This record gives sequence, C-alpha cells and structure tokens, in this order.
Amino acid sequence: MLISGKTRLIAHLGWPTESFKAPMIYNPWFAAQNVDVKVVPMGVQPDAFAGFVPALFQMTNLVGALVTMPHKVVTASLVDSLSPTAAIAGACNAIRREQDGSLTGDMFDGEGFVLGIRRKGFRPEGASALIVGCGGVGSAIAASLAAAGVSRLALFDTRNETAQALAMRLLRHYPALAITLMNNDPAGHSLVVNATPMGMKEGDPLPMDVSRLTPGTFVGEVVMSQAWTPFLQAAMACDCHVQRGTDMLFEMIPAYLRFFGLPVATPEQLRELAEIRE
Repeated sequence: MLISGKTRLIAHLGWPTESFKAPMIYNPWFAAQNVDVKVVPMGVQPDAFAGFVPALFQMTNLVGALVTMPHKVVTASLVDSLSPTAAIAGACNAIRREQDGSLTGDMFDGEGFVLGIRRKGFRPEGASALIVGCGGVGSAIAASLAAAGVSRLALFDTRNETAQALAMRLLRHYPALAITLMNNDPAGHSLVVNATPMGMKEGDPLPMDVSRLTPGTFVGEVVMSQAWTPFLQAAMACDCHVQRGTDMLFEMIPAYLRFFGLPVATPEQLRELAEIRE
C-alpha cells in the first residue's frame, strides 16, 4: 500500500532504531487489511525525547506512538494519564491521543510476556520468579507476573534504588507478594527473566550465573536483536525451557492494536504475514 496524504502514522520511538522489528510485523498486517496506517521508526536520543513527544503529537495524522528503549520510563512522565499497569510499572510503551487532546499511556510488555509463557505451558500462579533488570520492560513484566499470581519475586538491578522503587510500587497493589532485592542467583526459581539490554551487543556479559540454573526452569528473554541470544543458548544447554524476546513481541501486538482502535490480529496471523525471519 502506497503512502498518500490520507495515510495515518504510528511513530515507533526509540534509539537506536537498527534492531526495530515492529514495522516489519505491523505494516504487512495493515496492508493485508487494507488499513492505510504505517508504523515509522523514529530515532530520538534521550536528551531530545522530552521535547520531541509534545511536538510529535501535534501531527494531525498521528494515530499514536510505540515506545521502546531507552524511553519507556521517562514516557510515563510525559503523558496525562496512565493505565494501572503502566502506573505500577512506572513506564509505558504506548501513547494514544484522546479526543480532548490529552495523552494516555499504557504498557503491554508484561502482558505479552505472560501470554507467551502461558501459551508455552508455564503457569505463574504460586511460582517464584527472578527478574534481572528493573527498568521499563522489567517493571512491566514484574507487574504482570504479580497480577498473574506469582507468590515470590526476586528483583535485581545494577541500580539499587530502581529495584527498591519497583518493589514499593508492587507492594502498594500486591501487599501479600514476597519480594527480595539485589540477588540475581537463579537457583530455586521456577521462572527467570533477563529484562536487561545484555545480549544486544556482541561480547555482552550474561545477566546471571547460568551454571546456577536448575534444569526445567523456564527462562525468558526480552532482547529482540537476535532470536537466540547467548543467554537463551546457555539456558537451553542447561535443559531449561525458554521464551524469546520476539515471542513476547508477537503476543503483545494484539493489545497494542486494540489500544489504537485498529483491526486486531492473532499472534499466528501476525507471524504468517511478518517480513522478519526468526
């Protein structure tokens, strides 16, 4: 479908943009549905982001924005209202302009992650989970796992105050949740998640000591620049079950489409049409 004066846009905001997968998933779906909408990558460096968002939403043909690293946390302070999930996460990855011109933020990383692990047979109810990385995506996954019924959460981040702030937000909504901080040992957990950027660049260290993984542990990844990151490969070598970052992406896109009021696809329909090869 050609771009015309009637085309509406969804901005895909992040930096750098080279690893973006979303345009190659959304745009084939829109073309198949004869929907004149395009997802357009827009690279915005952190020091320019706060000024860029208000200007972006002055565009009259903008449907909304997808937000990815490193902007998810700061985006929560740039919108007028947040969904409960985004408020707990302290971050959002979707922005929609309402009829009155106000901006609403929501967060779908966690929903996509939990839908994906459920589809693969993992049951979070009563489980113990370790999340390494408490930024935007890690916070969203923590919030969704708490909502799904995990009984224990271990939170680790290189910034102690970031993990502590997430724990406080979680406990305000889930006071019975057992939370431990600043220990990234995966032993004893049935679910382990890398929610850091480690794995995006060649030579990155692993986010934890994989020799401490118990066979049968479910291991999740958020990095999407490669399908099988070194962390996932190491986990599979330990006989762990795994979920790739792109699996989470395909699961969350239907929620994004509903948020923007666009035709909703199943993950299977999106995979069939996508122009990426995993």
